Amino acid sequence: MIELSVNKFRANLKDFVDKAIKDHQVIRINRRSGKDFIVLSAEDWEREQETLYVLRNTSLMNQVAESLVTYQKNSGYKPTQEQLV
Repeated sequence: MIELSVNKFRANLKDFVDKAIKDHQVIRINRRSGKDFIVLSAEDWEREQETLYVLRNTSLMNQVAESLVTYQKNSGYKPTQEQLV
């Protein structure tokens, strides 16, 4: 995570926005008032929202746990070679 002052961010806005988008850098902007904020790409924000949705969804998390059990027992679904192509 990059941390910088609001003045430095403002002076180099395009460069920092490019870093957030191209390099997937999270940027924390520090303000004198103590009310900091975060800049991240829309793609990264959407990914984070999807992750939070899955983690909060009990049904999905149960499916993940069940899948892990079958994987560890090597008893899950096994596609044929044709299906893998």
